[in-house]
Amino acid sequence: MSRVYKHILPEVRKELSAWRRLASDIPDPELRMQALASIDTKQFHCQGGAVYAAIDPPYRNVLIRLIVSYQTISDYLDNLCDRSTSMEAEDFRLLHQSMLDAVDPDALQHDYYALHKEFDDGGYLSNLVKTCQSCIGMLPGYSATLPYIRDLVSLYTDLQVYKHIHPDSREEALLNWWSMHKHRTPHLEWQEFAAATGSTLAVFMLFLAATDAGLSEDGAASIHTSYFPHVCCLHIMLDYLIDQEEDRSGGDLNFCNYYTNTEMMLDRITFLVESARKDVATIPSTPFHRMIIEGLLAIYLSDPKVSEQQEVVMASKQLMKGSPLTRIFFFMNSRWIRKRLYK
Repeated sequence: MSRVYKHILPEVRKELSAWRRLASDIPDPELRMQALASIDTKQFHCQGGAVYAAIDPPYRNVLIRLIVSYQTISDYLDNLCDRSTSMEAEDFRLLHQSMLDAVDPDALQHDYYALHKEFDDGGYLSNLVKTCQSCIGMLPGYSATLPYIRDLVSLYTDLQVYKHIHPDSREEALLNWWSMHKHRTPHLEWQEFAAATGSTLAVFMLFLAATDAGLSEDGAASIHTSYFPHVCCLHIMLDYLIDQEEDRSGGDLNFCNYYTNTEMMLDRITFLVESARKDVATIPSTPFHRMIIEGLLAIYLSDPKVSEQQEVVMASKQLMKGSPLTRIFFFMNSRWIRKRLYK
């Protein structure tokens, strides 16, 4: 936490300030609005993701820049698709090709806006992709992680395509997609598999692993398995938990709504917590990864959105009951950060 306060958060703010300046110069007003909104309202995604840079000081600056750039692409495209003037799957898939290109240092860039009504971003998305590729080129063990990162980003892209198409079509599309992949996670319900594909945490962990020049493909595979699906699913289900009212208002898909009742939802989230803890016990630096799990619970359950939704307040109390000291620490710490840093 000392490193986080002293190095990580200031560097993340510095990186985001640079991207905010570029976003302010985007010629198209709609793209400019969504780019700025994604930075201003979702900066905590970058702050949380950059915690993975705290464990490896020699590569800290490279990892922070890479994680912030990659997460900024994700947040920008999520905003763009959530409030899009288009609902075409091909449009969304081409926009998200930027994320696939960003994680491949040898990839040639595409015309990401070719099917989108608004297209003049002044090179903003292209610069984000280039920055990711440049940082990846500095990670000595990246070749071992690339197949697993591609797998995760491909699944993430599929999710973003299907969840943003017309509401009348999206559930059928998601179920058809799940039917092709459910053999990978037969113990998860369809919305839980979909949630697991929506997290960037496994990608960040593989970025960190790629700082090791001696990383083997088996080592990368083990990390992939330890994070996907349970840690990733827990991450996104907590996000959906606190966003229920917001998603209702915006007509957006929320995977928490597919449980029969709140009790079932809490049982499944508890199952995900227990499964995630078991999974990370199989890889090095287990205490760090357990800290990530407890931090996820604390950060989301301490979010101001919780107090605005009575059902979520009750759910939060249930999930915090009997919490280990680490979770309680992060819960209080998260509240302190929000009060101090977001005034």
